[in-house]
Amino acid sequence: MTTLGLDTSNYTTSAAVFDGEGGHNAGKLLEVRAGEKGLRQSDALFQHVKALPERIVELRGAGMLDKIAAVAASTRPRAVEGSYMPCFRVGESLGRSVAAVLDVPFFEVSHQQGHLAAAAWSAGRMDLLDSPFLAWHLSGGTTELLYVGPDGGNVRAERIGGTTDISAGQLIDRTGVLLGLAFPAGRALDELSEQSESEERFRVKVRDMSFSLSGVENQVNALVEKGTEPADVARFVLNTISDTVRLATVEGQNRYPGLPLLCSGGVASNRRLRYILTEFCQGLFALPRYSTDNAMGAAILAHRLMD
Repeated sequence: MTTLGLDTSNYTTSAAVFDGEGGHNAGKLLEVRAGEKGLRQSDALFQHVKALPERIVELRGAGMLDKIAAVAASTRPRAVEGSYMPCFRVGESLGRSVAAVLDVPFFEVSHQQGHLAAAAWSAGRMDLLDSPFLAWHLSGGTTELLYVGPDGGNVRAERIGGTTDISAGQLIDRTGVLLGLAFPAGRALDELSEQSESEERFRVKVRDMSFSLSGVENQVNALVEKGTEPADVARFVLNTISDTVRLATVEGQNRYPGLPLLCSGGVASNRRLRYILTEFCQGLFALPRYSTDNAMGAAILAHRLMD
């Protein structure tokens, strides 16, 4: 039994298939003009309309669309009231159409739930989806510490901590653009930081597992203005984010002792952060290609929701 998952996030168009054990994700990063810090929703939606059929054709060309038993699509950022983003309508619309043509079930999931499912599968810990665990969703728009529990074949995530203003991904991307890197800047900033051995960081206050990162952005601007080496600026940002996330994680693990920690989202592919959370918090991580936005989680949840 094979399921099809679709995800049209703000920066990636993706379609994936899952057969209960393995699968394949076909994804394409949306285009952002040089020097710009993101995309308007209308621009993202337009690019998805063009790119999503190509992802389906890619899966068909690889012989992966035979006997589709169910379809799922990310229809909103989070499974909470008021969570909405127009770009997800592209995946939802095509998903409903494909399901109707094939006469198979269609399931709505959230982008965040998909991230959690893809991370658990990629980390080799699908069992996590059947019991409570802690999770980080670290991405371009989200920095949330979550208490996650099973919800039928899906998962239910409750925010218990994280940033109160800009996300870790926004801080990384804004720093990257400031340093002349292409947007999104996560991978390039990670590589640039490896050229520095600086231990400088900004001490962010963590209270009740929550924190603010806007002050770090001010510090970054000051470093750039005084001519600090770009590699040292990159290292400063990633040192700060890693330390802050670690402190919030430790507080969460003290409050919810014994629960596994799963890390998902594009920022979770950062090497410094992966080292810190693995070494000091026993964090579990997806492979980098399944940390970033992908449709694999939607396909996995479709498979589970059919059971």
